[in-house]
Amino acid sequence: MSSKFEKFFRETNKTIQIGVPVIAAQLAQMSMGFVDTIMAGHLSAKDLAAVAVGSSLFSPMLVFVIGVLLSTNPIVAHLHGARNIKRIGENVWQALWLSQFLALPGFFLLRNTSVVMRLFNIQAEIVPITQGYLQAISWGIPAAFAFFALRYFNEGLAVTKPGMYFTLIGTVCNIIGNYVFMYGHFGLPALGAVGIGYASALAWWIMFGCMAAFTFREKNVAMYQIGEGFKLPAWSFQKELLHIGIPNGISIGVEVTMFAMAALIIGSLGVNTVAGHQIAINFASFTFMVPLGISIATTARVGFAVGSGEINNARFIGYVGIGLSVFVMSVTALLMCTLPELIVGMYTRDAAVKAVAVKLIILAGIFQISDGLQVSSFGALRGLKDTKIPMLFCIFAYWIVGLPMGYRLGITHQLGAEGLWIGLIIGLSVAAVLHNVRFYYLSGKLRFGFAPTQRVKIGNQIETL
Repeated sequence: MSSKFEKFFRETNKTIQIGVPVIAAQLAQMSMGFVDTIMAGHLSAKDLAAVAVGSSLFSPMLVFVIGVLLSTNPIVAHLHGARNIKRIGENVWQALWLSQFLALPGFFLLRNTSVVMRLFNIQAEIVPITQGYLQAISWGIPAAFAFFALRYFNEGLAVTKPGMYFTLIGTVCNIIGNYVFMYGHFGLPALGAVGIGYASALAWWIMFGCMAAFTFREKNVAMYQIGEGFKLPAWSFQKELLHIGIPNGISIGVEVTMFAMAALIIGSLGVNTVAGHQIAINFASFTFMVPLGISIATTARVGFAVGSGEINNARFIGYVGIGLSVFVMSVTALLMCTLPELIVGMYTRDAAVKAVAVKLIILAGIFQISDGLQVSSFGALRGLKDTKIPMLFCIFAYWIVGLPMGYRLGITHQLGAEGLWIGLIIGLSVAAVLHNVRFYYLSGKLRFGFAPTQRVKIGNQIETL
């Protein structure tokens, strides 16, 4: 019995060691948008609105690409476990190529968003500012996507601290850049909200430069044979990245768009309701960074176990990550359900807004455990390179169950924002159940159905175990 406890605590410690820097990196990345919003608000309402609209157009693309590039993590983790050194080094170049294949259309899309803004009837006075902001930030797209490719490569090797350090450096550079470009210091013209876009682009280039210097350092070049020459794109590598990455990107995008659509629907319910919703979703997004970090760590740990042939450990490692997420989210759920007034008080003193936000914070507390379960179990499945079926689960849970149910309760049955949030809870809970059942099935099949030397299908790929 004691050996089992020792194994549990040892694996928990490993997951925490890998996961904490990832959590810090996610929070730092999230804070960049937060800082941009705060600093834009000190310029004018028009600049603030322009940055808000620009971020809403940029974020879905960024989230999708992050999801695609995250496929590098389990692929490298499998190779690391199998000690396939040569292919690990080759994946650096292939991930970078994929990042730039995605950056090219992303660059041109951001520079031509005026049609989309007209489609959504964005106020004409902020369209030029928003377009300028997006055109400025577009210069950082190649660096941003390359940074994530290298970050997830390193995280696949369970090397997570560099991503934390360099994202923090980028956040500081972003703040300084905002100040310089917004107000025109050091002889530069004052660019207002457009300057915020240039500051973000500069921060991404600095982050990429730091991550590239770390990844291509002498030790890594020697260990993983990264520097044996410039590698051209290879379809066998790109196919695997895309087979895992595209469903993963769609899954993340589907969840994000569910919350975005809920926000748009709530937008018709009045200013106080919108403000209350924004407070609740902002705090819930903050707490979500913890299980998200644990999820990424779980992907690397499960992938390493499968790659090294430790099939019995893969299921155990996955459930350690899932259990850790549930524990953390149980704590946040308890705080949100017992101290909602205190949490809301950090955001506003408006009595009408507080009344709405307190109710929604309690509902957000209820879905904490479901959210932790679904993201951590999805991370475990990603470690098995299984993303296609989970993608279908996400579409079903969020767009066929969650959002329609929320609309029916909130609008049709006139429960307002609370009804919409109940729909979100249902959607997240369905996803949590489906992902966990899927992981239980797949990990059990690997554990009991095959010998270590057999070739079995894990997710989208054939692996020799």
